[in-house]
Amino acid sequence: MAIRFAVQDINFELQQAEKVKKWISEVVQRRQKWVGNISYLFCDDEYLLGVNRQYLNHDTYTDIITFDYVAADLISGDIMISVDRVGENAEKFEVPFEHELHRVIIHGVLHLLGQGDKSDSEAAEMRRQEEEALTLWNTMFPVEQIA
Repeated sequence: MAIRFAVQDINFELQQAEKVKKWISEVVQRRQKWVGNISYLFCDDEYLLGVNRQYLNHDTYTDIITFDYVAADLISGDIMISVDRVGENAEKFEVPFEHELHRVIIHGVLHLLGQGDKSDSEAAEMRRQEEEALTLWNTMFPVEQIA
C-alpha cells in the first residue's frame, strides 16, 4: 500500500513529497481508515480536460478529478490535479501556490473518505474539512520563524 506521485508531460515537482505522504496518511488514520493505493497525477489543463470529457462527459476545466477505488476502510484511488488550474486559483484567492496545492491534494483524499461537494451544504463541509486538514499540516510541519 502506498501513496505515489507522478507528473504528466509538464515541468513540475512536488515539494516536500515525503511530508505530504505523512500528512495524507495522518488525515486518513484520524478517520479510522487505512491508506491503500493512492496515486496522484499532476498534469496541465488540457490533459485534465481530456480526462473530464472522456470519463465524466464534462466539457469543463477543473482543478481535480478523483477516481474512487475505496474498499470498506481501505482508502484507494487515482487523483489527477491540473497544476495550471491550481496556479490560477492561488492567484484568484490570493494564497501561495503551495497552500492551494495542498488544499487540492487533500480535497481528493476527502472525496475518497466519502465527503461530497455537490450541494451547498456538502461544499461547505468540504471546505471545513480542507481547512481542518491544512491546520493539521501546519501543526505537523510548522514554518520556522526567522528572528
